[in-house]
Order: sequence, then structure tokens, then C-alpha cells
Amino acid sequence: MTDLEDVPLNTFHTRLTLYSGGGPFLDGYVLSIIGVALIQATDELQLSSSWQGLIGASAHIGIFFGGFLGGWLTDRFGRQLLYAIDLILIIVFSAAQFWVNDALSLFILRLFVGVAVGADYPIATALLAEFTPKRYRGPLLGGLIALWFAGAAVAYIVGELLLHSGPDGWRWMLASAALPATAFVIMRHGTPESPRWLMQKGRQAEATAVIQRVCGEDDASCHSLKCTEEDQIDMQALFRSGYGARLFFVTAFWTCSIIPLFAVYAFGPKILAALGLPGEMSNFGSALITALFLAGCLISLFLVNRLGRRTLILHSFLWSGIALLLLGLLPGSPPTVILFLFSAYAVLIGGTQVLTWIYPNELFPTEIRGTAVGLASSLSRIGAAIGTYLVPISLENFGISTTMLAAAAITFLGFAVSLRRAPETSELSLEQCAAL
Repeated sequence: MTDLEDVPLNTFHTRLTLYSGGGPFLDGYVLSIIGVALIQATDELQLSSSWQGLIGASAHIGIFFGGFLGGWLTDRFGRQLLYAIDLILIIVFSAAQFWVNDALSLFILRLFVGVAVGADYPIATALLAEFTPKRYRGPLLGGLIALWFAGAAVAYIVGELLLHSGPDGWRWMLASAALPATAFVIMRHGTPESPRWLMQKGRQAEATAVIQRVCGEDDASCHSLKCTEEDQIDMQALFRSGYGARLFFVTAFWTCSIIPLFAVYAFGPKILAALGLPGEMSNFGSALITALFLAGCLISLFLVNRLGRRTLILHSFLWSGIALLLLGLLPGSPPTVILFLFSAYAVLIGGTQVLTWIYPNELFPTEIRGTAVGLASSLSRIGAAIGTYLVPISLENFGISTTMLAAAAITFLGFAVSLRRAPETSELSLEQCAAL
């Protein structure tokens, strides 16, 4: 009898990982392209520092609402139904950005893009986690963040190319996200529903049929799945149970990981220029560093089962924080030193980024997995939105050194939280990970 936790990796799992990566790819793309687009849009729309910060943070604000909403909807109505809808919304709102003529319209459209992006976090990751065998769960879930960085790297390259295409280059940049979103919508068509979610809803026959389809074996069964209608966990009691402590840990380390990272993505060229890199070198430097973020994630995927979740997150926070600290202490260094330290941060922070996709999906049971992951992603974006909003203001009023030291302090806080609360889950089944 085939057990879903031990089934060999097959082409279905590979395709599902790629298709689920559509959301992270677009997330990285839309959150990064704004940094280059603002180079032109700032003058055309006459944006103040406050408006630049608001527009840079608007997608994060949208993700705050979208994450919880998408999580709640996917736990209630299933993973499959919403798997394509959220990407269709990204297509619509991304394309609409081409015609904006004022700061408020751009802010609102990017807010809605963020809502759709945020909804995809719990939908796609819950679906992948609930199909993936135990041995491959960490690397495949973590691999989604690699696609996030791939999207960010592509965004910087596309942005640099369109920056010289004319005065409407920034409009084409913001609307361009509709193209990859369309491709991923087509690829996601036909994806089956999660058998764990079906079991949790008491639909055992459908769950068995899905497992047989995935495993390619007639004797495959859902007998090993513990999620049944009698196992319901009251979401309202989440904060009064052990899951409240888990939600705190996930939210805290996720927040500390992404505040410095998203600030770099939203204003990478401006930050590098403030550190002394001139003109086009700051844009290409941003693309290079983004590629190194991707490299750091790939290295972390190789290590996540070998080192374990806990060891990886501690080393990642510690050494990346040291790189940011040195950037804050040595702001006037030669360009090569600046690029080296930024590159070191990009590679070393990969461990925490990979785990933002693994830990949240492992630490909560099926019936609240989407809601908990969505809530954690939403709460983490509060800090990310505030941090992104404050970056241009901090650069203007306090300088690059203080800005980088603040980023280092946040990273070290993530290390402290992880030292106290990070569990080891690499050898456990999904049910064992979620059990209190």
C-alpha cells in the first residue's frame, strides 16, 4: 500500500513545484520592478519621498490583506479553486498600471496586485506541502523562494532594458508582469485538489482517487492521512493553544528576514548609489546581487536536510547580520568592497528565506494550514511595509550608514528569536511536524 509521505518523487511533483512557483516568481518580479520603474516615474508623477515610500510599500500592504484572505478561503473552499484565480487578478491589475497618471492611482493598483500576490502564498504552498513526500518536502518548498529571486533578477534586467526605451519605459515595466502571469495560469490548469484537504472535509473516496492518480498505482490509499472531520482544530482557539507560540515564531523570524531584504529590492539602485556605486553600475549591481540571492537559496536547499532546519536558520541570520553591520560601519568603502559585502549578505540570508516557505507549512495542521500561513505572511508584511516606506526617508534624513545598521539590528533580532524557538522538523512527517 503506497503511503503519500513515502511515494517516490515523480513528474507530477516536479510540475507542481514549477507551477506553484508562479506566485513567488511574480512576487519577486512585481516587488523588484518598482525599484527601477521609480527612477522614471518619480519625475513624471512628481513623487515626493513619502509617495515613493508609499508606492514601494503598497504591494506589501496588499499582501497583508491578501495573505490572510487567501489562507482563509483556501482552507474553506479548497486549494484547487483559488490556484488560478489569484494569478488572473495579478494579470488584470498589473496591466492596468500602464495607464496611471497620478501617484494615488499607482498606489491603489499596486495595493491590489499585492492582495493577489499575498493570496498565492498560502494557496500554492499548502497545496505543494500536502502533496510532497517527507524526504523532498523541505527542498521543494524551499525551492519556491528560489523562483522568487529568479523573478526579482529578471525584473531588474527587464527594468534596465526598458529604462532606455523611452519616457513610457516605466509603464511597460509595471505592466510586463501580466505576461509571465498568463503563462503560469495556463500551466496551472488541471491541477488536482489536495488529498489531505479532501480527507479533512470527509471526502475520502475523492482523496484516494487523487492519490492513485499522483502515485500511478491502483492500490494507493489515503489511510495514512490523519486529517478527518473528527480532528478539527478551532481556528479561534489558535492563540490560546501551542499553535499561538508557533505563529509568533513564524511571524517574528519571517518579519526579521524580509524587512532588510525587501528594502534592498524596492530601493536597491538607490541604496547602492548612496553607498557610492555610480549610475548604471547600481542597477546592474542590483541584478548581480539578486542573482546571488538566488545562489544563496540554492545552496540552502542543498543544506536544509543535511544541516537541519534549526542549524541553517541560526547560521543564516548570524552571518548575514554581520555583513549588514560591516556595510553600516564602512559606508565609504571602495565599490568592490561594497559589492562584496552586499553579495555576502545576499548569499548568507538564503537560509532564512528558504525556511520562510518550509517552517510555516510544517508547523500547522491541514485544517488551519492555509489560514495560519496566510496570517503569518500578512503579519510579517506589516514590518516589511513599514521598513520599505521608511527606507527613502531614512536615506534622506539619517544617511546610508544608519540605514544599514538598522537592517543589521533587525537581522540579529531574527537570530535571537530563532535561537529561542526554532524547532527541528527535517525527519518528521507532515502530521508529526504539526502535532503539539
